[in-house]
Amino acid sequence: MIQAVRTSVDWNLLADQALAGQRIDHQDALRVLQADDTEILAQLAAAYRVRHHYWGNRVRLHFLLNAQSGLCPEDCHYCSQSKISSAEIEKYPLMAKDRILAAADRAHQLKAGTFCMAISGRTPSPKTFEQVLEAVRAVKADYPMRVCTTLGLLNEDQAQQLKAAGVDRINHNLNTAEAHHDEICTTHGYQDRLATVQAVQAAGLTTCSGGILGMGESDEDIVNLACSLRQLNVTSVPVNFLIPIEGTPFAGRSELTPQRCLRILCLFRFLLPSQEIRIAGGREVHLRSQQPLALYPANSIFVGDYLTTAGQSATQDYAMVRDAGFTLEAPDGSPLPENDG
Repeated sequence: MIQAVRTSVDWNLLADQALAGQRIDHQDALRVLQADDTEILAQLAAAYRVRHHYWGNRVRLHFLLNAQSGLCPEDCHYCSQSKISSAEIEKYPLMAKDRILAAADRAHQLKAGTFCMAISGRTPSPKTFEQVLEAVRAVKADYPMRVCTTLGLLNEDQAQQLKAAGVDRINHNLNTAEAHHDEICTTHGYQDRLATVQAVQAAGLTTCSGGILGMGESDEDIVNLACSLRQLNVTSVPVNFLIPIEGTPFAGRSELTPQRCLRILCLFRFLLPSQEIRIAGGREVHLRSQQPLALYPANSIFVGDYLTTAGQSATQDYAMVRDAGFTLEAPDGSPLPENDG
């Protein structure tokens, strides 16, 4: 049997190109994803050169609050909160302001630099939106953290109101490449997501936008997603790995390995050299014991839980970061003392 011969790639050359501000060749981008597992340490070392240039050894901490859960009219196939999900999750309307402030206090105690407040739904109702604005003002008044909101589809006027209330950044993930979007959701389109990111930028806010990997996308789709994020010049890029939650259409999916996840993160670092890249949902599930290696291309993590799934403990996260030789970053960007956290 004749085996396909992979073209050799100098991963350090890709790092050089990324550091020079050059976009790496499309075929080389595909080769990052298609490389043999024996190449993974060389890929990580090259990606780390780029990461270290922009971020040193610092690891940013984010805290995510699901401030409104379930009852969503959208049919996103990956989501336990969608209208087509039968997942057994807690469902509730927007939390009262005191509960949101309690969560912000928890984030502050965990040394998170960014408090991320998410709500389920296509777009916030006028009443919910006003309550979100009030909660943001209260958090900003009491805590020295950046505030990021993820509220579904937004227009420029809504983004401007959020900015005036004190929001520092708005998250809205592209989730996948345009060509693959209809395979994961039919109640809104890729262009709807793109328009929200562009509205946030037009309002003068920094943007957080990334994807979910492991949803049946091709290597081409992954490269195209990363290139779209580069073209948009988003500031922060959460890389989620699908958690196949029982009760969702994507339950039972199992197409990710730790090595596949690491290669994806390396690709994102080569294509998005200066951006904050966050190992987000699913890192514990798919990277497992290889989580520390993901810090070589990525420079931030969520500390605590995700929207409807649990993460590992903050103590484990702190130990993982420090045992791997990295430094936890305080909210002001300085390194946290060794005995802090």
